[in-house]
Amino acid sequence: MGYFGFYAVTITLSLVGLYISNKLKSKFKKYDRHLLRSGLSGAEIAKSMLSSYGINDVTITMVNGTLSDHYNPLTKTVNLSPAVYQGRSVAAAAVAAHECGHAVQHAELYPMLQLRSKVVPVVQIAARMQQFLLIIAFVLMSQFPQVMFFTIIAFMITTLFSFITLPVEFDASKRALAWLESSNITAGAEHEGAKDALHWAAMTYVSAALSALVMLIYLIFSFSRR
Repeated sequence: MGYFGFYAVTITLSLVGLYISNKLKSKFKKYDRHLLRSGLSGAEIAKSMLSSYGINDVTITMVNGTLSDHYNPLTKTVNLSPAVYQGRSVAAAAVAAHECGHAVQHAELYPMLQLRSKVVPVVQIAARMQQFLLIIAFVLMSQFPQVMFFTIIAFMITTLFSFITLPVEFDASKRALAWLESSNITAGAEHEGAKDALHWAAMTYVSAALSALVMLIYLIFSFSRR
């Protein structure tokens, strides 16, 4: 990959990432206005889903932020943003069920979630180091090519993590949608809305993984040319 090709691909992926991010926000805004006929809140849906799987050791909490929802396997908490925790919309149902999907993965020892959890400490170190290493690598590549080598290693770790994350996120959404449908919490247009919202949420992870891969390829290309 030449420099022109790298910049062309990087700019394209950046624009695609921006498009996906804006699309996700617009989708959640749209489905946040679509209230559930059941009238259940995100917190109630989360509690019901966990209970249906016999999961009693996971706590549902409300955290600050927008789209800050996540499952923490270390503390066994489903953390929902205020709009999801208190919301009674299709968007709230989709997000709450998705995060509970991760809790189900944890309870059932889903291999990819276990793998992702195990590599998190290493990834956190690599992520903190890679930007600092990147600057030094390009400045001192001719004198200290070893720095670029370690930079590539750091980017390899974070890129691998991005791709490990993909099946984890897609599987959580699959579990969420199947449960929402089987429990009759979403049906018809509601279910299609939940599916659409989770699709665009998943696309943000795909975009991030591809961007990380392109950067890694560029670094390897630069190192090999030197």
